Amino acid sequence: MKILYYDCFCGISGDMNLAALIDLGVPKEYLIQELSKLNLNSEYEIKIEKSKKLGITGTRVDVILKDKLDDEIHISDKDLHGHNHSHEHHHRNLKDIEKIINSNDLSDKVKKLSIDMFMKVAEAEAKIHGKPLYEVHFHEVGAIDSIVDMVGGAICLDYLKVDKIIASPVQVGGGFVKCAHGLMPVPAPATVEILKNIPVNAGIVKFETTTPTGAAILATNVEEFTQNLDFSIKKIAYGIGHRDLEIPNVLRVYLGEKESSEKVGEHYILETNIDDMNPELYGYVEEKLFEVGSLDVFKTPIFMKKGRPGIKLSVLTNEKVEQDALDVIFEETTSIGVRKYKVEKIMLNRDFSKVKTEYGDITIKKSYYKGKLVKYKPEYEECKTIAKEKNISIDKVYKAVYKQDIN
Repeated sequence: MKILYYDCFCGISGDMNLAALIDLGVPKEYLIQELSKLNLNSEYEIKIEKSKKLGITGTRVDVILKDKLDDEIHISDKDLHGHNHSHEHHHRNLKDIEKIINSNDLSDKVKKLSIDMFMKVAEAEAKIHGKPLYEVHFHEVGAIDSIVDMVGGAICLDYLKVDKIIASPVQVGGGFVKCAHGLMPVPAPATVEILKNIPVNAGIVKFETTTPTGAAILATNVEEFTQNLDFSIKKIAYGIGHRDLEIPNVLRVYLGEKESSEKVGEHYILETNIDDMNPELYGYVEEKLFEVGSLDVFKTPIFMKKGRPGIKLSVLTNEKVEQDALDVIFEETTSIGVRKYKVEKIMLNRDFSKVKTEYGDITIKKSYYKGKLVKYKPEYEECKTIAKEKNISIDKVYKAVYKQDIN
């Protein structure tokens, strides 16, 4: 099992996350190429270089904005690890962000992950300011550099294709921070709202070490927060921050492996019998359940009391998304009660690699049992994209993969 571990001893920001994942092995050329699909190149430049902080060598990322509106600029306080970014005065809302992310050729997985991260910030801002979700303006978080940070993070995580993401408790810092609304205590209201139910540490420096962007990256992607490293570390990388502190202002990440013949995960089944709902709605409900992170959704035809035909709706979740799945069931179906029971999910070890085909390189997912490769299949989203671009059937793309020598 391939594991990504965030060691947040000095917190996390969006640019440090990008830098750390590039330092871990994501090609910077690939990141830049994928980010170009946002069609925002006229508004920013991205600078990626090696750097040091208190003797630790890693990668540093700068998103440099182009002032295309006029000569009047202001300095953003968004990146509290020491950025000096110039920002336009235009602030985007969630609908603007969704339009930018959805109207391009990024993979569906990257689009969904990007929007999920922005949604975390939007929900926090809406609650803090007492506004409807789509009326919230993102201030610094809606600026171009934050779009690059979050979409770039989704691109990098998709490229790494790890099986599990883990993190340490998150250092938030201390003191006060200057933001769009004035001086705020650390952690800032948006940051602490996003980090609810996540273990944190505070006060290592009198400075905010975790930004809302960094908090959203963790809250959206991390399955487990722990200091217990029960895996072998294969690679270590560092994302370098910009401000000089008395401790190394870096984000450390590990790429690790955990050996086992099969992966056993503890999950829950949420189950409800329904006999009074329009069947057309099940497709919508299923989409909503997957959007909140449900691992599987399936429907079984059943006969209920008095011979009434019905549907048993079953949802496989983990502890992290259980409440969100329950919200969907109770808000979007006619169910008034749900059964819940614990199950163990036994999964084969998996890894990902690229194969060369006549249509280009395609990612395949390989599954192992007792250390031996027993099956593999190409990634659907990549095959779909190629089929559309080449105007060929998706079956031809699949066949091009299966005729390659995988061993």
